[in-house]
Amino acid sequence: MKMLENTSAKPFVKWVGGKTQLLNEVQRSLPEDLSGRNDLIYVEPFVGGGAVLFWILQKYPNINRAVINDINSELICTYRTIKNNLCGLIGELKALQSAYIPLGMEGRKQFYLQKRDMFNSKTSSEVQSSALFIFLNRTCFNGLYRVNSNGEFNVPHGKYANPLICDEQNLEAVSSLLQKVEILCGDFSLTGTFAGVNTLYYFDPPYKPLNETSSFTSYAKGGFNDKEQIRLRDFCYKIAESGSLFIASNSDPQNYDPTADFFDSLYDKFKIKRVLASRMINSNVEGRGKVSEIMISNIY
Repeated sequence: MKMLENTSAKPFVKWVGGKTQLLNEVQRSLPEDLSGRNDLIYVEPFVGGGAVLFWILQKYPNINRAVINDINSELICTYRTIKNNLCGLIGELKALQSAYIPLGMEGRKQFYLQKRDMFNSKTSSEVQSSALFIFLNRTCFNGLYRVNSNGEFNVPHGKYANPLICDEQNLEAVSSLLQKVEILCGDFSLTGTFAGVNTLYYFDPPYKPLNETSSFTSYAKGGFNDKEQIRLRDFCYKIAESGSLFIASNSDPQNYDPTADFFDSLYDKFKIKRVLASRMINSNVEGRGKVSEIMISNIY
């Protein structure tokens, strides 16, 4: 199988657990006849930064219908704005970039904190909120998205010399792809209505924490605990029974405990393989580097 080619649209935000580096592994798991399927619906219930979405829609232009979902309402608002009001978004981002870049470090920090407060106030228009979302992502520490118990974005300011806040060319490419994408916001179970023999799902849920500090990146107020992981497994069984194909990614507990079998037991009726990934967004420098992740599928 021919491996990954360069694509023009890429994630417009940094995102914890982003799958850009694992696209070849995702491709190896896809059905062999995917390029010939004109009736296929592609569904991502946890779209996150969209690395797999953008790649698959460019790699397989025969896919004419896609559905994305995420529980993070600010993220989904930004996807919708890129799709429906790109010009307004680019205008807001250019204004933020022009105001921020010339400032000294202390001035940038104060500007950042002001915009973070504005974002958390939830009083901005959808276009302004989307621009703030991208701005904060591009200028915050380590490109994280993390919220506190009140659901407020609380990542401190980063120290980048020349961050690209308005990547106009990429935003245009993303907007073009999103024209054939239906965008939902809510629990992953919302996407169950699309299950059927012509549907392919890719799941990239919040990963199961491997230790006490690895869940610092929680991007939704409620978190995603083991009960949620089990509920997702049940959902995978349900869509598989309907004839849908799926691929799912998650952390590998065996990185820390070779005897851990949480996912091996949970998905024992499906195909499980382990792949290596580099994880650079981590609160602990020692937690960065090559780690094993698991990929689960009913595609054989």
